[in-house]
Amino acid sequence: MNGLRPEDYLDPGCIFCKPDDGSARPVDLRRCFTRLDEYLNRNDYEAARRHLEYWKAEALANRDLRGLLSIENERMGLFRKLGDEAAAEAALASALELVEQTGLDGSVTAATTWLNAATVRKRFGRADEALPLYEKARVVYEAALPADDGRLGGLYNNMALALTDLGRYAEARTLYEKALTVMRTQPRGALELAITELNLANLAEAEQGLLEAEAEIEARLDRARALLEEPSLPRDGYYAFVCEKCAPSFDYYGRFMDARELKERSEKIYAGS
Repeated sequence: MNGLRPEDYLDPGCIFCKPDDGSARPVDLRRCFTRLDEYLNRNDYEAARRHLEYWKAEALANRDLRGLLSIENERMGLFRKLGDEAAAEAALASALELVEQTGLDGSVTAATTWLNAATVRKRFGRADEALPLYEKARVVYEAALPADDGRLGGLYNNMALALTDLGRYAEARTLYEKALTVMRTQPRGALELAITELNLANLAEAEQGLLEAEAEIEARLDRARALLEEPSLPRDGYYAFVCEKCAPSFDYYGRFMDARELKERSEKIYAGS
């Protein structure tokens, strides 16, 4: 059993109880995100929510706007996973405002915030609103990051999902191929490659129809399944999350055994067994 940490039982610092000299005091983001990862690795999203609320209040009390921006980005992602659109949109609005307040507009940090905001909009069926945010992020990422940076692969993958929703299939396929190229260079890229292969299977169906695309779909499902079996991959919380995320695609295409095995594997990891 994990021991209690101060943030589990103490109230965040009160803004009126600190010296009011106008200076910002950075919050300990490393401590915040280490504990957050522990909750996410156990699939304990409600504990993760409480944890982020604590650290948001602490960042506000410390007047640490850059720390607050990092926390709002994490809150966006968590609320997206929970399907809480209102909370995700509130975190999104706060994060976009903080980009302006901190003078980070045009930076990689800003681009990451735009990417996260776009992914929220896409998650809740607003691909048309997501695409301009993806495009802004792409301009900065491609100018500032090495061509083999994993963040570019994530951007291409997510942006292609929005393009698929909008029926822009050729553009989506180009970006998926770019994502595959980047992820092949990453130490744990097999997980992202598996996700992209399944996304390409969905794209093939949308573009060609289920019967016409059957051969491509099966080939991509086979590749995704093999990638998830890569022996070098740590069987940790992120691996469990990816298995959980991939299982419905196998289920949808009638690969019920694969889907069940991935679900069971994910559940065992989350349970700590």
